[in-house]
Amino acid sequence: MLSCPRLHRCNDTGPAHVHGTSFPPIRKANVRTKPIPLRPGTAGLVLAALLASLLPLFAAVPAAHAAEWAPGTPPLTTPWTDQVSPDNALPEYPRPQLTRPDWRNLNGLWEWEPAAAGEAPPTGRTLEREILVPYPVESALSGIQEAHDRMWYRRDFTVPADWSNRRVLLNFDAVDWRAEVWVNGRAIGDHEGGYDRFSFDITDALRAGDNELVVGVYDPTDTGGQALGKQRNDPSGIFYTSASGIWQTVWLEPVARAHVTRLDITPDLPGERALVRVNTSGAAGTTVRVTARDGDTVVGTATGAPGAEIAVPVPDARLWSPDDPFLYDLDVSLTSGNRTRDAVTGYFGMRSIGKAMVDGVLRPVLNGEPVFQMGTLDQGYWPDGIYTAPTDEALRFDLQAHVDLGFNTVRKHVKVEPDRWYYWADRLGLMVLQDMPAMSREPSAADRVQYEHELREMVDQHRSFPSVLEWIPFNEGWGQYDAGRIADEVKSWDPSRLVTAASGWHDPGNGDVVDSHIYVGPGHPTGPSDTRISALGEYGGLGLRVPEHEWSPGNGFGYEMVADAQELTDRYIGLLAGVQQLQRNNGLSRAIYTEITDVENEVNGLWTYDRRVRKVDGARVAAAHADLLAGRPIGGRAEPPAGTWQSLRVTTPGYTDRYLRHQDALAFTAQVDAASPELLRRDATWRLVPGLADPTCYSVESLNYPGEYLRHRASRVERTGGDGSLLFHEDATWCAVPGLSGTGVSFRSYNYPHRYLRHYDSELWLAANGGPQPYDNRQSFREDASWDIAPPWAG
Repeated sequence: MLSCPRLHRCNDTGPAHVHGTSFPPIRKANVRTKPIPLRPGTAGLVLAALLASLLPLFAAVPAAHAAEWAPGTPPLTTPWTDQVSPDNALPEYPRPQLTRPDWRNLNGLWEWEPAAAGEAPPTGRTLEREILVPYPVESALSGIQEAHDRMWYRRDFTVPADWSNRRVLLNFDAVDWRAEVWVNGRAIGDHEGGYDRFSFDITDALRAGDNELVVGVYDPTDTGGQALGKQRNDPSGIFYTSASGIWQTVWLEPVARAHVTRLDITPDLPGERALVRVNTSGAAGTTVRVTARDGDTVVGTATGAPGAEIAVPVPDARLWSPDDPFLYDLDVSLTSGNRTRDAVTGYFGMRSIGKAMVDGVLRPVLNGEPVFQMGTLDQGYWPDGIYTAPTDEALRFDLQAHVDLGFNTVRKHVKVEPDRWYYWADRLGLMVLQDMPAMSREPSAADRVQYEHELREMVDQHRSFPSVLEWIPFNEGWGQYDAGRIADEVKSWDPSRLVTAASGWHDPGNGDVVDSHIYVGPGHPTGPSDTRISALGEYGGLGLRVPEHEWSPGNGFGYEMVADAQELTDRYIGLLAGVQQLQRNNGLSRAIYTEITDVENEVNGLWTYDRRVRKVDGARVAAAHADLLAGRPIGGRAEPPAGTWQSLRVTTPGYTDRYLRHQDALAFTAQVDAASPELLRRDATWRLVPGLADPTCYSVESLNYPGEYLRHRASRVERTGGDGSLLFHEDATWCAVPGLSGTGVSFRSYNYPHRYLRHYDSELWLAANGGPQPYDNRQSFREDASWDIAPPWAG
């Protein structure tokens, strides 16, 4: 018996298909059997046997003659790889929103071997090898590190004596994709779906002493039509290694015949209450009692019938938000007369999410206040565990990395995580946009039925996490069908959240959000309407290879490669400045950067795939995010005098007698003094006027060519008249920021915010601080891009 710590709260068990003794064989012969390739020269794993004496119930009963388990060698190790052993494979309570004190973890060593279609279950015999559950069979941490589409798992377990007179549930938090279960040779049930939780009541199949558990798994990966996210049999590009078999915790729990199965909690801020629906099994004639607590202080109590909506008072609620992710505790009991049949604990957050017009623009509102959602694409892959984080600390790490960098949002991309991931998002205060895992092909009628079933399970099993604010059924057209209908269906299942019908590419025209994908971006995403919020659902993808931290050394790619961490940071903040312009001028309400970590051959993460190197300057990125979310100009704002004639003097030491001038329509710097010809002095005199593309920025107008402005074209800066086009207006608009050198003012391009007005070899260029062109040279860049506002030479 294990105690469930207060912070380890729980969630429910989902439905499964239960059969009698006649059980259908695993179908569809399409066998994959190949080793997962390794990176040459990677060091082997060092096993840690920590916590063995503290966690005796977590280890599987070892097989009598199976080949002894040893971990594989991953292409990269993480800081947690060596912490994983058979004695501590994800020992934490797995269901934080619905907890009971008694449970038993079945993670650890199981027997394992490949299977063939039509095989009888291997009851009563030892399997060939050992596997560390719950790591996917393709992962190094599993000890198998091979790809198979059919496989057997087997282990023994005992049931604690003090569980007598209670029903025993066998819980699988996720198995990819079809699972069939036998206990003591008796067929218990089967389940299809790689991302949702399922349970079986195995009480009637149990016997005294050791019990035998056998699980058969079939996972066709992309040869099938099921939801699979980015898993592929032959991964490449933006698609990754498959993750077959048991990949989340397997565990036992004892329950009464009348017991709680799920808590559905919906905050009602206007009513100062939480609406709680207690789903149950075998609870006819019982009464539900629900109590909300702030620590030891009871804030509200209510009673009602199982399955009914119970309004629990939460007066003067402390609201959940990224700035204050406060969570209330919840106690739920089922009673009959004076007898308590079941008692569980959980938690909830008081918050609302919706849409509202703000200054004439439709915006998302959290707790009634407009919020800009700044996040990353989080794909949830690991070089050692693939789909399964090596430890709970690792699972939290990616979310903490978001917080440390100043993000307030995370888009969980075509994957559903273990409940503890959402628990950490709740605790850390991150707004979650939840994708449905995609299909890989045009779905058949049967595929569609299964997809919609799994989609409904995803919504139902995650509807009570306060961090989850939005559902996204489809991404970039992958397996997309009937997107408008399905968006409406999802909204009907959960009216309390927003729905994006399709993120990127194929917009059906409904849902709460219109979502654009633009690489590298930020570009011109579709603007908001009277009914839909504007979102940049994917952008960025800046790539940086970090030697010794690559999945495939020298082969990693991004949508735009940069040379080093400084260039990556500068470029990222430049993109963010563009996002801010879209927020201010185009009604953008969300930006999701690709991505938080590298994934396999993608090297466009802010962290390396092994989570050992942060590739950007964290302080600078966090400060830029803080500016964006607070409505301050990113990088600050300079306010040079506008509307009067002035000259722009070079600040680079040794060249401070030079000024910006035009000659034959091109922009240069030249020495100017009182004795200079009048034409030169007039060429070196300019007026800053409100920006043609944005009046909060500036355009630079010539004195002797009124109505002509400095604009960039193919990176060269010239003086030219306008043609009235949007492109000209953007090219001729410059946003003034404090001088990059610490003095004067710098002029950042409106439509290329990572680039600045710079002199190089006396010519004026649109330049970046680092890049392939000579004018992007970093030497004296900050000085060359800083200008002194001087009295005019003419005018």
